[in-house]
Amino acid sequence: MKHTIKELEDIASQIRRDIVRMVHGCQSGHPGASLGCADFFTALYFEVLNHKTDFTMEGAGEDLFFLSNGHISPVWYSTLAHAGYFDKSELVTFRKLGSRLQGHPTTHEHLPGIRIASGSLGQGLSVAIGAALAKKLNGDQSHIFALLGDGELQEGQNWEAAMFAPFNKVDHLIASVDYNGQQIDGPTSKVLALDDLQAKFEAFGWHVINTDGNDMQAIVEGLHYAKTLTGKGKPILNLMSTQMGAGVDYMVGSHKWHGTAPNDEQLASALAQLPETLGDY
Repeated sequence: MKHTIKELEDIASQIRRDIVRMVHGCQSGHPGASLGCADFFTALYFEVLNHKTDFTMEGAGEDLFFLSNGHISPVWYSTLAHAGYFDKSELVTFRKLGSRLQGHPTTHEHLPGIRIASGSLGQGLSVAIGAALAKKLNGDQSHIFALLGDGELQEGQNWEAAMFAPFNKVDHLIASVDYNGQQIDGPTSKVLALDDLQAKFEAFGWHVINTDGNDMQAIVEGLHYAKTLTGKGKPILNLMSTQMGAGVDYMVGSHKWHGTAPNDEQLASALAQLPETLGDY
C-alpha cells in the first residue's frame, strides 16, 4: 500500500474539513454527497489510481477518472489539491467570480485534473466509455474510473451507456455508484425508485461488486479487487453504499444537505467533529 488505512482516514478527514469550509465560505454548494464520497476519493487518488500530477488531457499511460455527478465538486477539488494538482490555497476561491473552482467542474479554465465539464447529469458514463474505447484503440491498458450518483441513474442516457459497454466489451472500465438513497427532492425510493440496481446492471452484462463507501479498508480493498476483474470481457460496476453527510452528525442521511450550506454555528459544529490532519488552507 502507498498509505496505511490510518493515513488515508486522516486525508479523508482533512478533505471533509475542506468541504464544509468551502461551501460555508461562499454559502453555496453541495456538501452532503461530497462528504459521503470523501473516503472514495481518498482511496482512489491516494491508493488505487495510477495518475500523474503533471497533467495532460490525453493521460496516455495513466488511469483516468471522470466525475459524472459534478455537483459534488468540493470533494474533488480538495482531493486534487491535496494530491498535488494545484495549491490548496486556491480552495478559498470556490464558487467565487473568476475562480477556476466553479460549482460544477469546467474545462475552459484548464484546471489540472479536470477533463470534462460535468454536472449536467447522466452524461459521465458515456464519456468514460468513450475514453475507455480510445485507450483500447491506442493499445493503452490503463483503467478508466467513473463516479455516478444514484439519483442520476434516473436519467435515461445512463441505460443506453449501460447496454453499450458490455456489448462492446469495454472491460477496462470501473464505474462506481454513490448509493446513498438520497437526492435533492428526497429519498430516491420516493422520487423515482431505483429498485434492484445490482440485478439491473447484471442483466445488462456488467460484473457488479458491492462495497461500503464509508469504510476506508473496505473501499480500498473493493477498488483494488475491481481492477483484478478488468480485461475479462465485462465492465465493472462498484455499487458503493454511502451516507450523505458522512462525518458530520447533523447532516448524516438527510437529503436536506444535498445543496445547503452550513451557517457559522453549524460550521463550527462540523469542524469540531473532523480532526485537522493536514492543515487547513
